[in-house]
Amino acid sequence: MIRRQKKKRKLNADINVVPYIDVMMVLLVIFMITAPMLTQGVSVDLPQAASDPVNDQDQEPVVVTVDKDGAYYINIGGDDTTQVSQEEVSERVEKILNETPNQLLLVRGDKNVSYEKVIGLMALLQQAGAASVGLVTE
Repeated sequence: MIRRQKKKRKLNADINVVPYIDVMMVLLVIFMITAPMLTQGVSVDLPQAASDPVNDQDQEPVVVTVDKDGAYYINIGGDDTTQVSQEEVSERVEKILNETPNQLLLVRGDKNVSYEKVIGLMALLQQAGAASVGLVTE
């Protein structure tokens, strides 16, 4: 009678990471595709400048844009592609500042727009009650 000895199998302590790598690659592709779509609004060429980023706050800043033709746009209610007049900008900013006095206001000015238009917009925002106005650069 021959007795067979049972061989003890060694336990495999390695983790199979291939499925995790597959999931990571899929997520990476999804983020690479959707990230450019998140940038909305009017396309402007921002001037280059060395500056510190704005501190993140609980509320989104109000961004007023001046495009290369000198037209004004404001990002209230998710719609920042509709052109507005100077009077509308002033009225809307005044309403916002009455509700939230410490609201951050930013100006996005195309680098090809005249300096006078950007300064005029900043003066308009300060007349509406803005204590300070920031400039958006790349």
